[in-house]
Amino acid sequence: MELQRLLSFTRKAIDNYNMILPGDNIAVGISGGKDSLSLLYALSSIRKFYPARFELTAVTIDLGFHNFDLMPVKKLCADLDVIYHVLSTDIAKILFEERKEKNPCSLCAKLRKGAFYRYIRELGCNKAAYAHHMDDMVETALLSLFFEGRFYCFPPVTYLEQSEITVIRPLMYTPEANLKGFANKYRLPVISNPCPVDGFTKREYVKHVLRQLNNDFPGVKKRIFNAVLEGNFPDWPPLHTETNNGGM
Repeated sequence: MELQRLLSFTRKAIDNYNMILPGDNIAVGISGGKDSLSLLYALSSIRKFYPARFELTAVTIDLGFHNFDLMPVKKLCADLDVIYHVLSTDIAKILFEERKEKNPCSLCAKLRKGAFYRYIRELGCNKAAYAHHMDDMVETALLSLFFEGRFYCFPPVTYLEQSEITVIRPLMYTPEANLKGFANKYRLPVISNPCPVDGFTKREYVKHVLRQLNNDFPGVKKRIFNAVLEGNFPDWPPLHTETNNGGM
């Protein structure tokens, strides 16, 4: 995928849900994967011409796994003229050595997000950008349906009162396959996930189911995504049909 295509997807999400306002200081959560690096690339490019001026900061929460080399990410941030921060934690030790969690994902997410929000507030950021893409949203809706008995997906914009942080998801319209193509074309320094349970989660199972469904019934993934957009979930912000103060 070309950069212009990625920017088109990203700009659509930003404008449709009024994600960026003048004066925002946005922290991009960087895991080292293709999604977060693509988001960083997109926002750093949009920052150059977007009417609503905003600041950008890249942040990685280091969980404490060994052999997690972030030097390539640091170089990318320097090339993109984005300040990069790394917060070291003992989350991996807590999960796998102290608590010996068999299903650590939920607790890991809670600890990681808590550390992230506290840290970016100290840095002066008021928004956090997550790299959830179209496939993530469809998978989340199926996870909710399969394991909770309801059809739901996280909103494009969420204000967290306790943390005083607004979470935005600018890649919501971007298919995962396009992000893979973008990461390969622009040679992004993708870092392998060091977590020992990576690839063995419920989300990975649903990803496999969705892939099979889309092979058997072409277009089903896009139809589910459209159903998410039309879901009328009570915590979703309204869709902006007119140009906002950060629009074209």
